[in-house]
Amino acid sequence: MPARVLVTGAAGLVGSAVLDLLAAERIPATALVLDPAPSLPVDRVVVGDACDVAVVDEALRDADAVIHLAAIPRPGNDPAEEIFGRNTRATFTVLDRAGRAGVRAAAIASSYAICGLPFAHRALAMPYLPIDVHLPLQITDPYALAKRTDEATADMIHRRYGMSVVALRLPFLGTAAGGLAEMAALYARDPSRGTADVWSYLDVRDAARALLASLTPAVHGNHVVYVAAAETLAPQPTEWLLEKYHPSVPRPRFAGRSVPIDLAPARDLLSFAAEYPFEVR
Repeated sequence: MPARVLVTGAAGLVGSAVLDLLAAERIPATALVLDPAPSLPVDRVVVGDACDVAVVDEALRDADAVIHLAAIPRPGNDPAEEIFGRNTRATFTVLDRAGRAGVRAAAIASSYAICGLPFAHRALAMPYLPIDVHLPLQITDPYALAKRTDEATADMIHRRYGMSVVALRLPFLGTAAGGLAEMAALYARDPSRGTADVWSYLDVRDAARALLASLTPAVHGNHVVYVAAAETLAPQPTEWLLEKYHPSVPRPRFAGRSVPIDLAPARDLLSFAAEYPFEVR
């Protein structure tokens, strides 16, 4: 385990879960937050912009690992140039300064949305299932483009500094009390609303576990990994959903409500499997 972890975007939904997990594991953490935040379970807080070199250098003091989450979390509320520009600049700044400082491991939040379907600006079809890292990307929005650039940045950082970097392609995130119940109810009423996301999700506590595991992968290097709960957030069987909403997509058969995403790399590289399934009714 690392001696100290810098967590950027530490006041956000996932960042808060990461801080709670690090505190439970007794791993010292530095929280980088854009604005002053209420009491955080850390012994060090740095307030500032993850795009600012001086701020990031200060936040990296004594850290030997980084979990980078600072970003505009979704398109729709900000101009396209802000979404792409700020998100990619923050990722480059944090990883590059970490590499210069000798940090040996980092985890970054990529997104399932990198495939292009969730925020598509035109009709798109899934090339095949299950989804894996070889799936052709069909990007038409700045958020997905920023995530693709983030992953390319991680590859460059690994090559330049030898840092191990894992980019987690995260699905819809929430908790039982915040988001998951509402989305499950929506899919029960209108399962078509989950077509682009293949009804996938992950509890934020599991997202935190996967990010921490990404700091000690089984193989040092640059990796891209999908993580998700093993079953979908929809009550209908996966086969029924795929026959109705992805009828012509090449695929094997999926048992029960199993999510149509390849989760084997997460098990093999990170020894990760979701432990907080939402009870779908």
